[in-house]
Amino acid sequence: MSDIDFTFAVARIRSLENSLLNATAIEQLIACPTEENCLQLLAEKGWGDSDTPLEADAMLNRETEKTWNTMREMGIDMSVFDVLSYPNEFHNLKAAIRETCRKGKHPGIYYEDCEPSGEEIEKIIAEKDFSKLPEYMAAAAQEAYETLMHTRDGQLCDVIIDKATLEAIYAAGKKAKAGILKSYAEDTVAVADIKIAVRSQKTAKSLEFMKKAMVECDSLNIDLLARAALNSVDAICEYLSGTAYAGGAEALAESPSAFERWCDNKIIQTIKPQKYNPFSVEPLVAYVLARENEIKTVRIILSAKANNLPEDSIRERVREMYV
Repeated sequence: MSDIDFTFAVARIRSLENSLLNATAIEQLIACPTEENCLQLLAEKGWGDSDTPLEADAMLNRETEKTWNTMREMGIDMSVFDVLSYPNEFHNLKAAIRETCRKGKHPGIYYEDCEPSGEEIEKIIAEKDFSKLPEYMAAAAQEAYETLMHTRDGQLCDVIIDKATLEAIYAAGKKAKAGILKSYAEDTVAVADIKIAVRSQKTAKSLEFMKKAMVECDSLNIDLLARAALNSVDAICEYLSGTAYAGGAEALAESPSAFERWCDNKIIQTIKPQKYNPFSVEPLVAYVLARENEIKTVRIILSAKANNLPEDSIRERVREMYV
């Protein structure tokens, strides 16, 4: 698309940004006494459709569909968003492998709007014809499948697929022309590596395990990060304090929920400058990421309400908004 085409597309996105939930709207949701009240408030704000059930999954799934339908309606080359679709594609791979290795059928386990679809991946896995999978997925699929079949170690199977997901994201980010996709890929992989280090420290995982799970990136030295994790959380914080992810060290020292919140907020902070970019595909990518963050935050609030968590506890978990 030319700059003028993007100008019109960005103008529409600017209009749609006005309907994104801001901090005030999030506070209104937190103040709702029940999950049902939250869903009613969301419906009043235009979430779901007239035929969407007043149920969390139905409403959130519909909002995800709306986001991607909007991108398609604007005639965007959807390959631009490939790097954002990899988590769902590899989730489907993980689900397909498990489905192939167990008895019976389990509906609703796949994300829609993925290529290849979950059902297609499942058929390929069942036939062990891994070459039919996308190149960035084939080797990991075969290794994960054979690992699960021979060892029945579901965690190791997940580690193999999760690492392949990060590698695909990082490779796509490196090739992308849009700076926002490069930054997104860098931060996504780095934050995932930090999460692996933190969880490995708490569960006393070995250096070998961490190196199998982590992915190299420019902004972190995963060898130093993994060795810090062998010592203590304080050692992880000390290492991070000298990197672009020093904020993660501060959040980690505060609480586990603060750290999880920081991980997601880091992506939002990366994309916020796109609110002032009138050209290129980058504001459109930022909008998709903002919507994903918004939907995730609403899911957190709805889950908290369903479990009767107090408002202060919910506030500790909610993410920073794009607007």
